[in-house]
Amino acid sequence: MSSSKPRRSPKPQERRRDPDRTRRLLLDAAAAEFAAHKYAGARISAIAARAGVNQQLISYYFDGKEGLYRALADVWRQRQSELATPGTPLSEQIRRYALEALSNPDGVRLFAWSGLEYTGPQADPDHAARSERLRGSVEEVSALQSAGRLPAEVDPACLTIMLMAAAMATTTLPHVIEGVCGVDPRSPEFLRHYADQIATVTRLLGLDTPG
Repeated sequence: MSSSKPRRSPKPQERRRDPDRTRRLLLDAAAAEFAAHKYAGARISAIAARAGVNQQLISYYFDGKEGLYRALADVWRQRQSELATPGTPLSEQIRRYALEALSNPDGVRLFAWSGLEYTGPQADPDHAARSERLRGSVEEVSALQSAGRLPAEVDPACLTIMLMAAAMATTTLPHVIEGVCGVDPRSPEFLRHYADQIATVTRLLGLDTPG
């Protein structure tokens, strides 16, 4: 998926722009475009148009579409470190992840798309980094099991996946939520209520580390 085209320098007037601002514009535009059309369907020209910059700047700053996608993954890694700060109870971490559908809907939708179009590690630009990030979550659940907080028959990896799926349900199952709960699944009121409910269930399952 790497771009085979040589990196082209932007025009002089484009180089005078604030590079940090330009990168931020492109990242925001890419998140919206990838969220709307998946990685495969997203177009570089559409991302540049959303950002209001010359298309050449994507190659200049990110070395093409895949580089831009990887940069978004870096942004998510930083965001994840903010959501799961050391010492934060697991129930609060899950609540924060669920609230991302309110504060960062494009990011959650992009993550969902990356799963729906997944065909294997070789076609997944963020596979290795994502696996490394999630390994820490599995280890946290494993530590609770070792401390006697979880039955031995529970698979920590599978439980981690279940919690992730629950946190993303307002994005991946809006039609089910609307049918079962009779509410707009994307309304701020429901999103906050749902996030609180996930946190409550996580806490009642005994998944919070004792203070």
